[in-house]
Amino acid sequence: MLTGKSALITGSLDGIGFAIASALAAKGCKIMLNGFGDPSQIDARLAQLRALGVEADYHGCDLSDPAQIEDMVATTERRFGAIDIAVNNAVTRTWGDIDELPVDKWNYAVAVNLTAPFHIIRLTMPGMKRRMWGRIINLASNYGIAGTRRRVDYVSTKHGLVGMTKVAALEGLPFNITANALCPGATLTPNARKLVAQRMQAKGLNEEDATRDYLSDRQPSRRFIAPEKVGAFAAFLCTDEASEITGSPLAIDGGWLAFS
Repeated sequence: MLTGKSALITGSLDGIGFAIASALAAKGCKIMLNGFGDPSQIDARLAQLRALGVEADYHGCDLSDPAQIEDMVATTERRFGAIDIAVNNAVTRTWGDIDELPVDKWNYAVAVNLTAPFHIIRLTMPGMKRRMWGRIINLASNYGIAGTRRRVDYVSTKHGLVGMTKVAALEGLPFNITANALCPGATLTPNARKLVAQRMQAKGLNEEDATRDYLSDRQPSRRFIAPEKVGAFAAFLCTDEASEITGSPLAIDGGWLAFS
């Protein structure tokens, strides 16, 4: 159980982020949500977490702004007394060849996907060191290990996040702080549902066949990873049983990397 611990999770109003929030809350952890959403969605998510018997709150930080990141961390520490678990999940991406990608899109991706996790780790690690306990979880995706075309901002920042994770793990060793990079394959997020729907319409397929078609050159299992499974793994990494798992890119990918 994680009763008494508190977690800050970026990009956590839906998909993998909220699955991790739910899994941690189920173990008694207090949760600070973050992400862009309308008030009704935010209220609904907070209600779901509070129904599990834990304190939960929301901060609407724009992760491209370091000043807002500092405010989010300070607000969370005031609200819950500490940040014991930092989960860097928020992401942005733009498809395009290197020579086509707008420079402002590149800069924004670096800010959100890589610089924001640096600031969050920088600001939360001192408290973890004082308390001699901490968990840092970075969502790196399979593209933190492998490459692909037309996604230079995503692949580059996710590779960088894996490197940052290794450094944080080594620096955290004397303080019982672990840092790991979760690398999910194709996960059934709202964005993935949208892509499958587009394929259904474009190719005249039903949902099952469109899913298999979408995953045919990606995931040997031909199944999406359920966000709840990523959430459960993240929650396990926060337990004492996982205290010796640190510094690793951990694939949850239905055989994707084995296949490639």
